[in-house]
Amino acid sequence: MAGFTVAIVGRPNVGKSTLFNRLLEQRKAIVDDFSGVTRDRQYGVADWNGKTFNVIDTGGFVVGSDDIFEREIRKQVIVAMNEANVILFMCDVTTGITDLDASMADQLRRTDKPVYVVVNKVDNSERLLDATEFYSLGFERTFFLSSITGSGTGELLDDVVTHYNDEVDEVSPEDEGIPKIAIIGQPNVGKSSLLNALVGEERNIVSDIAGTTRDTIHTRYKLFQKDFILIDTAGIRRKSKVHEDLEFYSVIRAIRAVDEADVCMLLLDAEKGITAQDLSIFSLAARKGKGVVVLVNKWDLVEDKETNSVRDYEKELKNRMAPFVDVPIIFTSVPEKQRIFKAIEMALQVAENRKKKVPTSKLNDVMLKAIESFKPPVVRGTPIKIKYVTQLPTYTPAFAFFANLPDDIKQPYKNYLENQLRSHFDFQGVPIKIFFRKK
Repeated sequence: MAGFTVAIVGRPNVGKSTLFNRLLEQRKAIVDDFSGVTRDRQYGVADWNGKTFNVIDTGGFVVGSDDIFEREIRKQVIVAMNEANVILFMCDVTTGITDLDASMADQLRRTDKPVYVVVNKVDNSERLLDATEFYSLGFERTFFLSSITGSGTGELLDDVVTHYNDEVDEVSPEDEGIPKIAIIGQPNVGKSSLLNALVGEERNIVSDIAGTTRDTIHTRYKLFQKDFILIDTAGIRRKSKVHEDLEFYSVIRAIRAVDEADVCMLLLDAEKGITAQDLSIFSLAARKGKGVVVLVNKWDLVEDKETNSVRDYEKELKNRMAPFVDVPIIFTSVPEKQRIFKAIEMALQVAENRKKKVPTSKLNDVMLKAIESFKPPVVRGTPIKIKYVTQLPTYTPAFAFFANLPDDIKQPYKNYLENQLRSHFDFQGVPIKIFFRKK
């Protein structure tokens, strides 16, 4: 299901980040982390028994003195209650129930979402006895675990994924196969203005579709002989007065939008450039196999545009986005409507690239020649031979190369093969996965 999200909440120092890291660990074997992702990101993708879901750790967002501390934590709980599908409320057996725990519990009782009380650091029988105190919080789902050793996490996850199918995607059959484009980016980069500029007059809107989740609005467009669905995360934020300024809030929104989209248009503020959070969302989209188009907005406000400042700016962006640099970058000014329709055309092109299937005969003609002209390195005196390549039947482009020593092919050569695929077949804006198998 698109966008199934688990949020971990709790006061500081109860072990939220340790649990978060442990949940993501399950997936490390399957999905390499994109290099360039900041180490302190607060969200990731976990996999349990074949079910993939987003995990959000609220830990890293708290700042300030004790009073602000409590207020921020309270805000995060409200956001989690509104936005996540399942909430893990983490406590610490060694301190017992504190006032802050009690006030959080009080808030969490008001939600109809599944709330799990997760009592951490329960790693011996004495602590197991102490942990029974947490039943008095009154939540029916109470689990004892140790996030450092991992004991108890399996039972918790088995229960969490039972909620996986509670919501069914509501995209109507006639909208199947129509490209879905999400506009994502930090608050105040111009997402709402871009939407309004694209919508133009109301009569252009064919229909509003009930969103697959309550918090994103899907609008179907039939404009300029184009047909697509725009996923609006910007329009919704205005309704919430409580957490207008909360970074955590926009993060969950962006992740939801990424899950539902085929292509993400990442809007950047030209004056600020690409931030660590933009990069994290960019790599999340890439890791989930979504197409990406980067829009550098407010370009008209940038002072001092020398002859090649666009080129320099683009080069700097690509350095930050490496290794996935085959991404269209468009410089826009929304109020002037500069290049915004070009951005839509590019997003639709990327959506096509993402569905592209290369015939096996053509793939082998091109790629075996490329392998012949730059052979893989010799390993322990044995030459690596790649005999055959085929595209896998997956949603996003993935290729299997059959070789005599698949485990000995290293990242640099994998990068070479990816570059060859990109230069011969247009996959601009789309992440490619490459696998090596035993022939």
